[in-house]
Amino acid sequence: MNAPARTATWHATDTRLLSGWYATGRPADLTDHLRRYGTPPVTAAHGNRHAMPLIRALEAAGLTGRGGAGFPTARKLRAVAAGRGRPVVVVNAMESEPASRKDQFLLAVAPHLVLDGAVLAAEAVGADTVHLCVPRGRSAQYWQLSRAMDERRDACLDEVSLRLHALPHAYVSSESTSLVRWLDGGEARPLGAPPRSHERGVGRRPTLVHNAETLAHLALVARYGPGWFRQAGTAQEPGTTLVTVSGAVAAPGVLEVALGTPLATVLDRAGGPAEPLRAVLLGGFAGGWLPARHLGIPLSRQALAPLGAAPGAGVLVALPRSACGLTETARILAYLAAQSAGQCGPCRFGLPAAADDFAALAAGQADQLLLSRLRRRTGLLPDRGACRHPDGAARLAASALGCFADDVEHHLTHGACPAAHRPPRLPVPPATPPETWR
Repeated sequence: MNAPARTATWHATDTRLLSGWYATGRPADLTDHLRRYGTPPVTAAHGNRHAMPLIRALEAAGLTGRGGAGFPTARKLRAVAAGRGRPVVVVNAMESEPASRKDQFLLAVAPHLVLDGAVLAAEAVGADTVHLCVPRGRSAQYWQLSRAMDERRDACLDEVSLRLHALPHAYVSSESTSLVRWLDGGEARPLGAPPRSHERGVGRRPTLVHNAETLAHLALVARYGPGWFRQAGTAQEPGTTLVTVSGAVAAPGVLEVALGTPLATVLDRAGGPAEPLRAVLLGGFAGGWLPARHLGIPLSRQALAPLGAAPGAGVLVALPRSACGLTETARILAYLAAQSAGQCGPCRFGLPAAADDFAALAAGQADQLLLSRLRRRTGLLPDRGACRHPDGAARLAASALGCFADDVEHHLTHGACPAAHRPPRLPVPPATPPETWR
């Protein structure tokens, strides 16, 4: 999936991370990167934990994590810098959300912007090592990043150690504690018990874990300052964000948009709907369904919260009226159930049971107690697992029951709707367990 073609509808404040791509149409090597941005600024005196100009700048900028949780970036850095022992920085480029391509695309066209951010963050918190984690199976990405790191070493650009790793590719392997566990020689499965990574992570050292997009934004804030960053977005949620737009749109791809942009405008920038829409899947497989009547809502946490939605991992999938939302949801839930870490009751028993119930509903094979049983099971999943995996699945299921309420009634009383027998529209991977966690 590529970025949509460059058009006149793009504004300068909306093309920051991807400005080089939109200007040249080609990936940036180190020469291109330095010509555009110059060398990275020095963020703090090495070894001086109290010299943190970058952290203060990030706090003023209001940058939040772009991996899905939206946690304040400055607060994360401050917590790691205050920990005991020499910190470690981990770049989370796993992007295990099947509907997302934003971090992959960013690393393909602007790898040095991400690496700048990682190194700047390491300097700000006093870390000496940066681990860059990518999934196995993406060999082209691995070798491209390896070449980018070699370019930086040859140029003697960085004073911290950059290490590239290829991890097992599973849905939950991108969770921050999964990365820490694997880097310490264990399996790439989440750790549910404290302490958290910022307290005791890789090698029992305070560990900063950020996704690739967040670190690229960090690199730009370090260069241009918080005032520049706030020129885009809203007062409460400043800046731009990358969004992967797919489904029933004319030009699916990765877009950079200002936070607060209406969802309908985001779809228009992806060429517009290819056919009349029923709903959009917002945030990814752990997100939720939003009826098409809400497409005027701005893409921001504040605007979406009253609807029980959130930008999540920066995913927007357009579902046409000709598709069955219940069938599509059942396929996603089957995949999520198969991809669980299997470390607790909600993942081992509750999630598969809910997925089976939803599959029966989608197939029009429901018994009289199915709907109440499904609501009860999905209601029991959140906040009970060793990680947040069951929470996302429950959120998706609940949103589908609300968004497609008319279809629910039809499937319960008359069997599956005609659309349920049509070919699926969402690219859901096979519902098979991960091959390995090591």
